[in-house]
Amino acid sequence: MKKTPKKIGLAIIGAGRVGLIRAELAARHPEVGWIGIAEINPERGEIVREKCGGDFVTTDFRELLARPEVNAVAVCTDEHLHVDPVIMAAERKLPMLIEKPLATDLGESAQTLAAIEKHGVDAVIGYTQRFRRRWLVAKEKVRTGSLGEVTMVTSRAFMNRLVAIDNYKRSDNRAEVTPMVISGTHALDVVMWLMEAKKPVEVYARSVNKALGPTWQGVDGTGYTITFDDGAIYHGVISWALPEIWPGAVYSLEVGAVGTEGVLTIDDTHRDIVLATNLIQSEGYAPDKRRHVDFLTSYPVGDMALGELRGPMREETNSWLNRVSLGVPTQHATAAEGHNRLMLTKAIDLSARLKRPVSLPIAPGDEKIK
Repeated sequence: MKKTPKKIGLAIIGAGRVGLIRAELAARHPEVGWIGIAEINPERGEIVREKCGGDFVTTDFRELLARPEVNAVAVCTDEHLHVDPVIMAAERKLPMLIEKPLATDLGESAQTLAAIEKHGVDAVIGYTQRFRRRWLVAKEKVRTGSLGEVTMVTSRAFMNRLVAIDNYKRSDNRAEVTPMVISGTHALDVVMWLMEAKKPVEVYARSVNKALGPTWQGVDGTGYTITFDDGAIYHGVISWALPEIWPGAVYSLEVGAVGTEGVLTIDDTHRDIVLATNLIQSEGYAPDKRRHVDFLTSYPVGDMALGELRGPMREETNSWLNRVSLGVPTQHATAAEGHNRLMLTKAIDLSARLKRPVSLPIAPGDEKIK
């Protein structure tokens, strides 16, 4: 029997970069019949409403979520502003797509997850890299046993400091802004997705703060080892303190997975397409006039081509709208997985601060141990 699609009345909370992308994509989805926008900057909210042909705009997310037309929600605010709109949407039992992380505070993340589970809401987290072909292929090879039993995974993520500085500028609590919580969580999610049947039991980590510390009181980078209950290990390194002229628009990532029967290596550094030009570059997360070389396709959301965004955020958004409208399964991270990733990043940061191993999982409050 053919299923009748559900018409979507979409609330978009937060009209920044990501909110605009989601809004424009939603406007073209055949089952989206109404779009409302909540944005604290009224001028920005009106700009996004015009670009997507939205039906309603407000500066108060509560007013938007109270609208009877709303039956799905995309939470696209800054990371530290997710909690209140997510809890209100959960109380209305609205399906949600929430930008990562679920929250920046572990206690608030647990509170938010509890509200989602209490009301039985289908809430997913925006780990966009799950929608890139290379990670889907890697997942399938691990899932179908091509490596045998996975015993060891490594990851290395390099980022220029423009992303870090932008996050420090926007945050009202810089202690919650670390490379692991904000950016390392992407590599962590990919690896944990590959190893999802395994239970992490301990983490040991170290951090450095030579470049960002003096000005921003921030962490340059972190190295960590996670041990699993079956003896498997995951070793990762992330630095978001590379010079502004580092040619990766955002992420340069390498992952290697070793199993009892095989090995899988993924080069996601984007050095296969390199642009060098005398002109100033305008693509990417935070364009900088000093950069004249770019690793193309290294902006995680995708790339503008022929006037449209192409890439994983388009795939992710359309997949979620199909999930809401048609009930089809997708590879989105669940809210529980989102909370788990935040817990792991907080445990990594805690181990680095204490300079000793930390048992997993940690509970809310544990991450504040001095």
